[in-house]
Amino acid sequence: MIEILNPTLLARARDTGALVADILQTLKGRSAIGTNLLDIDRWAKTMIAEAGALSCYVDYAPSFGRGPFGHYICTAVNDAVLHGRPHDYTLADGDLLTLDLAVSKNGVAADAAISFVVGNAQPPQSVAMIRTTERALAAGIAAAGPGARVGDISHAIGTVLHQAGYEINTEFGGHGIGSTMHQDPHVANIGRPGRGYKLRPGLLLALEPWVMADTAKLVTDADGWTLRSATGCRTAHSEHTIAITEDGAEILTLPKSSKP
Repeated sequence: MIEILNPTLLARARDTGALVADILQTLKGRSAIGTNLLDIDRWAKTMIAEAGALSCYVDYAPSFGRGPFGHYICTAVNDAVLHGRPHDYTLADGDLLTLDLAVSKNGVAADAAISFVVGNAQPPQSVAMIRTTERALAAGIAAAGPGARVGDISHAIGTVLHQAGYEINTEFGGHGIGSTMHQDPHVANIGRPGRGYKLRPGLLLALEPWVMADTAKLVTDADGWTLRSATGCRTAHSEHTIAITEDGAEILTLPKSSKP
């Protein structure tokens, strides 16, 4: 299903996107050496409830997971990259943490992810990998607009990732979003320009470039959800929800400090 939002729903999407961005920035500020992943999950649960929103994750049970996810946020550490299920782990100095959050409010969902290094240690390769996913995300957003095609976004993202030397996994990528979290069209992190669905004003997309340092192969953790790099290398993931407008792409999940 591909949804095109009317102006009323688009206004709601802006509110949901702002909420997702604010929660992620609050959680990033609280994620320090000694923080437990289960604490992050509890904080997310509280903030979602206080905002009158609903988690897109807690009851989520797609074919690629094992039963309902059962948590309110994805927390992926170091070699984990996607669908990181919170568990009893205490963050250490230099850990690379990805927080991925999707919520629904007033019938419209928004989805975003941020990666950052915890504590004082800032391993250069980890920082460079995070920055690459952020640049790829920016390139994908710049390629989105009315009349462009999904392949234009995928090509822009993939060009940045390839030029930085990363292999690209095509099993998981970006997606449409609206009244539900995961919708068509699929937005791969590599593609050919001029191909795929033609973008229309009112379309919401979640773009999410992610990479693993030295592989494109994933393995599934024993929890049935967390996806890790097959080699144990570090990973990074950046994501925004955008709306296609008559003037281009509007980022809905920017933190307040980044908005003009």
